[in-house]
Parts: sequence; structure tokens; C-alpha cells
Amino acid sequence: MTKSNAQIADASSPGPARWRRAAPVVTLLLLSPFISEVLFGATHMTTLFVFVPQMGTWGCGALIIRYLVQHQQRNWTSILLLGIALATAEECVIQQTSLAPLVGVDPARVYGRILGVNWVYLLWALGYESIWAVVLPVQLTETVFPARRDDSWIGRRGLAIAVTVFVLASVVAWYSWTQVARPQVFHVPSYQPPLRSLLIALTIITVLAVIALVPQSSPRPGQRDARPAPRPWLVGTVTCALSLPWFLLLALAYGAAPALPSVIPIVIGLVLAASVFFLIRCWAAGSSWHDIHRLAAASGALVASMLAGFKVSGIVLPVDYIGKLVFDGIAILLLARLSSRLRASEHTRST
Repeated sequence: MTKSNAQIADASSPGPARWRRAAPVVTLLLLSPFISEVLFGATHMTTLFVFVPQMGTWGCGALIIRYLVQHQQRNWTSILLLGIALATAEECVIQQTSLAPLVGVDPARVYGRILGVNWVYLLWALGYESIWAVVLPVQLTETVFPARRDDSWIGRRGLAIAVTVFVLASVVAWYSWTQVARPQVFHVPSYQPPLRSLLIALTIITVLAVIALVPQSSPRPGQRDARPAPRPWLVGTVTCALSLPWFLLLALAYGAAPALPSVIPIVIGLVLAASVFFLIRCWAAGSSWHDIHRLAAASGALVASMLAGFKVSGIVLPVDYIGKLVFDGIAILLLARLSSRLRASEHTRST
């Protein structure tokens, strides 16, 4: 079919054409909160009603980040930096979870809280939310729609809508957690972070955004190393094994080992994060690193979060355990189907 004929076909069937344009947007809006909240288990079957505002914060946040990075022709490092900025906004400005005393923690066993900051929890949250709520959903969406990988997916009007929804959803998230859930559901005192802490958080967000989006003097590097990438199964196994320890930070933040000096897990966590970053960056620089490897890396991290969620996400009710099993099972089947499709596509290209 020629280009003109394709345009005529789209014009005669505006519904399917409109869906093809919107499909990556809808997928990312759903994947971001589904991966970070539902598959992990933080959002249970009995609390699925919060999924819609989560689409507004995490989904729109991830969509905005991808648009900005694509518009500035930046790389995955910029997506990660903006993901950390979004996580900082969530933890210190929107829901303020890393500034307020943690819900469910014994006041006599507060761990890693210094100068009004839950440092161990904050480190876990910055890593988790930037990767599992931003980087992985964007990576998976681009893998599902490889032909649209270089598109922005939304224009300026779409960006304006996404920003508006993000702001409104953030206000809802702030009010529902800080003004309703904490005092009325969990029966803990209301907490107002110091203005100094909020200003520091806003400054960090601004600095991260500037670093991530500052114009480059040269385009994205196009040269790739000739060294072969590891086999996909090995990539997935390694990312799963390296992701699991990250969730120990969450357990420690809730008092799993109160006698352990908090500086130890913080230093180990930072070393682990840097090691994984440089390892993936080294692998991805190889000329044989393809979508099947990207999917394997994402799948390993997802399996780690799904497994860890059974222990550290706070699931209590049997219906929530069953719901998590169902959602996790569906996710694994979808990942396997996508892997099969990618393998078939690579086999076709090689022959």
C-alpha cells in the first residue's frame, strides 16, 4: 500500500487511525500505575478505586517526561533523571511520604529519620518510583510499539492536557493522603513539612530537570560497541537478582533491623544503584542489544517487584492476595507473549 493509499484508508476509517495514534499514550498511562502500584501490591483489589488518580500522577508524569526527552532529543539517562525528579515531587511535595513520619511504624522504633527526612525510605522510593513508574513503563511501551519509538506521541495540546491532569491529580493525591487517609484512616497526627524542606525539594527537582533537558551541542551518539550483549535469559536473571535487594531498603525503613546503623543500607543502596546503572549502560552500548534484551531487563525487574510485593507491600486480606496473584499472572503471560513476538520478528529479519 502506498503512502497516499494509506492516508486514504485512514481518512475512510478515522476510528482505527485515531486509536493507532492514541495507543501508545493509553498504554503508557495504564502501564505506569499498573506496574508501580498494582503489580507491586501497593494498590490492592480492595483499593483499586485509586487507580484513576494514579493514572493522573504516574501515568501523566511518565507521558510528560517522555515528551520532554523526545522533544529535546535526549537519552535514557534524561528519562531516569526526570523520573527521580518526579519521585522527589511525589515523596516531598505531593504525598510527602518521605518527610512525614511513616504510617505503620512504631514511634519507638523509627529508623533512619534524621532532620525530618525518612532517608532509607526516601532512597528506596526514589529508585523504585523512577524505575518502576517511569523508565520501565516507557521502555515497555516503546517495545510494544516499535514503529512509534521516535514519535513524541502527543503534541503541544496533548502536553497541556497531560500537565493539567497531572496537577489536578496531584492535588487530589495530596489531599486524600495528607488530609484524609493519615488522620482519618490511619489515625496518625497531621503533619506539615517545614517550608525549608519543601523549598529544598523544589530546588532539587529544578536542578534535575535542567540537567536532564539542557540542550546538547551534538546529537545523540549513534556509534555502538561491537561487543555482543549477554543472552536475554541472562539479562533477565541478573536484573531480577540485582533488583530484589532494593526492596530490603523498604523493609529496613519499617524497622526490620533497628540495630543496623542507617548509614550502612544507604551507602550499599547507592553503590547498588550506581552498579546497575553502569552495567545496563554498558550492555545497551553493544551493537547486538535489541528489543528482546530490553524486554528481558524490564521483565527481570518486574518479576523482582512482584515477588517482593508479597512481603513488603502490606497485603493483609485474602482477596488482595488473590487479586495480586491474578494481576501478576496476567502480566507474566503478556510479557511472555511479547517476548515470543519479538523472537519471531528477529527470526524473520535474520532469515
